[in-house]
Amino acid sequence: MNVNCTPSLPARFTLNEWHYNNQFRYRRCEAQQESSDRIVAEATRTCELAADIAKANKEETDHRLQEKLNDIEFRKKELLRIRKDVVLEIDALSTYKERLTDALKSVKRNALAICEKCLIARERRLGIDLVHDDVEKNLLKERELIKKSENLLDRIWKEIGEQIRKSKATLYYIDHDLENKESNFHIDHLNISLKEIDCNLNIHFRHETSPLDKSAVTLNEWELQTNSNVINANKEINSTKRLRCYIDTMIKQTIDDLKKQKDVTNEAFRQRIEQTREAKIKLELQHSEIIKQINAMSSNIERIKKSIVEKEGYMAVAHTRLRHRCQRPGMELTQDLVEANLVKEIHELRNVVANLQQMLCEAEASLRYLLKTQIQLEEDINVKTNTLKIDEVECMTLRQSMDYNAY
Repeated sequence: MNVNCTPSLPARFTLNEWHYNNQFRYRRCEAQQESSDRIVAEATRTCELAADIAKANKEETDHRLQEKLNDIEFRKKELLRIRKDVVLEIDALSTYKERLTDALKSVKRNALAICEKCLIARERRLGIDLVHDDVEKNLLKERELIKKSENLLDRIWKEIGEQIRKSKATLYYIDHDLENKESNFHIDHLNISLKEIDCNLNIHFRHETSPLDKSAVTLNEWELQTNSNVINANKEINSTKRLRCYIDTMIKQTIDDLKKQKDVTNEAFRQRIEQTREAKIKLELQHSEIIKQINAMSSNIERIKKSIVEKEGYMAVAHTRLRHRCQRPGMELTQDLVEANLVKEIHELRNVVANLQQMLCEAEASLRYLLKTQIQLEEDINVKTNTLKIDEVECMTLRQSMDYNAY
């Protein structure tokens, strides 16, 4: 039998060692139990404290989120209110721009064209009637006033365009701010709706060394942005209102000035037409009298010629008698009373015929002057007729369509 294969006997302990080991186990178990109870109690307090802190923090954050949402909502309402006012002012300015466009068309294409047509038409006046009268002076003044009014309205039209551009730029910034606040509202509204017990939410968190706060804009800057947009919008609204008041005033003043000058020019036309008509009537009366004078002078010339012919007949008879008496024979060829009377008759007839011839020359000269005067009067009447046609028919008919409106 091999002695090495025999198993070794277990160690033997004393009774004291047994009691000591049992006491050691009891004390160790009690210590572990006390440590465990202490850890459990500490863990309970820690969990309760953590729950309180988490709950308090969430409630505080929820409260801040709700305040933020209320603040965003308030600022959105302010921006929407001011945006509505800006849109209304832009629409109002667009209407004013259309009014000015119509006014410019009325002034430039209607009034200015009519005024220039009148000036061109009056250049067709003839002779002495081509005069620089009050009508022409007022037409030139009217044309100058129309051009100044056109320049003024055109400048205001451009100012309206610039103000509309500024208002639309302000509207763009308001819309951009509203868009950002709407996005911010949705984000924080989603945040306030998040619940820690909702297992369906895909909530992520990370432990990083980088700062958790990614915001680059301070609260004061955020508030100032909206305030600045509202202030700028109010500024543009006030500018637009002042511009509209200015436009109303300038349009009224401009149209009133144009109407006043139009009335003055029309009155100058009326007076000039009346003067021309009176002159034409006087010329026509003179023409009628001249015609009568011409007819009378023509009759007078015919009467003188007839008288001359008659006197020449008497003279021929007297000469024939003398010629016959020269044929008396011998002593019968005496200078008797008959011969003396025939000689006297011939001399007197010669003087009468000479006087009649002189009178005939004067009458014919007078007739020529009368005929020349008739032609001149007819020319003058034609000149006055042409002037009346231009002023009364052409110009005044044109000016009836000259209408100024404030639109």
